[in-house]
Amino acid sequence: MEIVFFLKNLLVASGTAWVLWLLVALSVGSVGVIVERALVFRARSADLRALTGALDAALARGATTEAQGLLEREPSLAARVAIAGLRLADHGAEAAHRGMESAMAVERAVLDKRLAYLGTLGNNAPFVGLFGTVIGVILAFDALGTEGAAGAAAGQAASAAVMAAIAEALVATAVGIAVALPAVAAYNYFQRRIACMVGDAEALTKLVLAYLSSERVTLAEVRQQRREVA
Repeated sequence: MEIVFFLKNLLVASGTAWVLWLLVALSVGSVGVIVERALVFRARSADLRALTGALDAALARGATTEAQGLLEREPSLAARVAIAGLRLADHGAEAAHRGMESAMAVERAVLDKRLAYLGTLGNNAPFVGLFGTVIGVILAFDALGTEGAAGAAAGQAASAAVMAAIAEALVATAVGIAVALPAVAAYNYFQRRIACMVGDAEALTKLVLAYLSSERVTLAEVRQQRREVA
């Protein structure tokens, strides 16, 4: 029982203001993360149709150096993954494939950075607000009990104030939900963007591997041998 009284006194002494300030701080942090991630995603985006066409044209001519230069000028995720494969083209299609898989993992880690904060905030901010509401309700009933002990008339007079205190305590839950909604929306949006950008990178990966496939390499070797015989 002593522990229960200690916890009750601690909650009564702390009040609900710190919960609201915590939610405000978490909300400011989420806005900062959303803006920062939006800039990163914008820089990593690409016009896939134009990039694929230019890369296909360069690889069809066998201009690997030109293709690498084209990709180096593109800061997009798809370009960074594709150039990792072209740099290993001399080692065969399998090496290029492994190189692009490694680059994909690195680039995806960059995109996933700080998104866990948004997901965690979206899932837990309502519970933080609910915690503030519970503290407010405890404060209200503690005040009701104190006034009731002073006398029946005083207790009846304090009931309206207690109801107002409970209504005020519910503000914490509302604030928690308001903080969570933008975080959840942004988290889902960024996850969708990641899926689209990874799909674009896989499209370029398949294009590069098509020109580095074993069948094309074998055909090139046969032609070289025919030249040497002739």
